Amino acid sequence: MKALAVFSGGLDSMLAVQLIRAQGIEVLGLFFETPFFSSSTAKKSAAEINLPIRVVDLTESHLEVLKEPRYGYGENLNPCIDCHILMVRKAGETLESEGAAFVVTGEVLGQRPMSQNRKALSLVASESGIPDLVLRPLSAKLLPATLPEQKGWVDRDRLLGLSGRSRKPQIALAKELGIEKYPSPAGGCLLTDPGFSRRMRDLLSSSSDLQLREIELLKVGRHFRIGPATKLIIGRNERENRFIRDFYREGDLLLAPLSVPGPTALAIGEVSPEQEGLVASMTAAYSDPGDGEEVDVGLGPRASARTLRVKRKEKKEFRALMI
Repeated sequence: MKALAVFSGGLDSMLAVQLIRAQGIEVLGLFFETPFFSSSTAKKSAAEINLPIRVVDLTESHLEVLKEPRYGYGENLNPCIDCHILMVRKAGETLESEGAAFVVTGEVLGQRPMSQNRKALSLVASESGIPDLVLRPLSAKLLPATLPEQKGWVDRDRLLGLSGRSRKPQIALAKELGIEKYPSPAGGCLLTDPGFSRRMRDLLSSSSDLQLREIELLKVGRHFRIGPATKLIIGRNERENRFIRDFYREGDLLLAPLSVPGPTALAIGEVSPEQEGLVASMTAAYSDPGDGEEVDVGLGPRASARTLRVKRKEKKEFRALMI
């Protein structure tokens, strides 16, 4: 018998896998990667419990869900219910090719009030295309018996009935099972972060054709909306400056102070001659000299094709443009 686990790499998914393996069932972990959720943590967690894992790129499908989630967003821009449905559906579509019988998730009843209540868990299963084959080992005893339990593939008595937001039972179980390394509950999906979500909302409102590099650029720098289809990104340190330079593409405008130390900035979208002065002044505002001093700012593919001399202004003058 074989099962597929929708594996996030968090403690709950690690425990769910181990509870199923303890019954002699082979488990393959599936991690669904998007620009908002990296596989790095999942790979470490899988290694900790010797779980074979496959990383599946879910970007294209996930972006479509993100634009118009059928069941709405969470507190920020996180379409958690729609996302869970998508992942479980994709796992279900993989069952036959993997020779697996059912799908396991680490969801815990009531742990997330909006996306892991009874209605939401039932919705995810029913909309996944495999409603009777979605098993949640950590809360199984509090939920209707699934086909794997009814058929005796899995012993329901050896599953758990956890609920609520406390992690104490999971931590105790991890100790019992010899799991020493697991990630903290913080972090995870970037779409739950208020600052990132604000930037992502702005990007969605300004572009119907989302580009992966524009999403990656949301992860660094200070972002400013210059026009309906024009934005400026200003690096905050040398690592971000390098990141921004690496994502330059033909048609962008790269800027950097030439006469003083300062940030690299990237303008994406059409920049008018008047806006060139604005983005140069904004770049200079985050350079090192005191207010009122003049700064030479390079513009062009390598931030040095042309030079504009601008008076350095205070950062607060541009705060209204910040996303």
